[in-house]
Amino acid sequence: MQLVLTQQQIQQKITRLAHELLENIYGEQELFIGGITGNGEYFAAEIAGILRQNSSASVTVFSIDMHKDFPLEHPITCSIDPAQLKGKTIILVDDVINSGTTMQYGLMKILEQPVKSVKTVALVDRLHRRYPIKCDFVGLTLTTTLKERVEVMEKNGEMEAYLV
Repeated sequence: MQLVLTQQQIQQKITRLAHELLENIYGEQELFIGGITGNGEYFAAEIAGILRQNSSASVTVFSIDMHKDFPLEHPITCSIDPAQLKGKTIILVDDVINSGTTMQYGLMKILEQPVKSVKTVALVDRLHRRYPIKCDFVGLTLTTTLKERVEVMEKNGEMEAYLV
């Protein structure tokens, strides 16, 4: 395992991503930030906190729960009523975008409603796709082999990203 991001670097990336989002969504009065189950929820909450401190927009955080290995074999659910997303600006957050599978299925759940727009955010983009997913905002882009993966995990109470 090779450390690629420390807790401090992750916090810096989250802060930068939140400020990039603020510039991009300037003038929006209501935002919905959806974190994909697991670390996506953590990063969505962190980004939402920064947006609330630096914007007057109403920010609602929700989670999208799915089985990451077999998304079609299990229901994909939202922690809020998906009808609330109708006509709104949505920010979809995950920790690592690898093949694009979880981001794709998260988007499919969001797009069951006619939303105004969707922006995607990932802490780390690994650049190996099976789906035509492009992440709008990325903290770190890594070129890896197909056998390598990136894992963001809590260690001694701090989040760290590793190349495994």
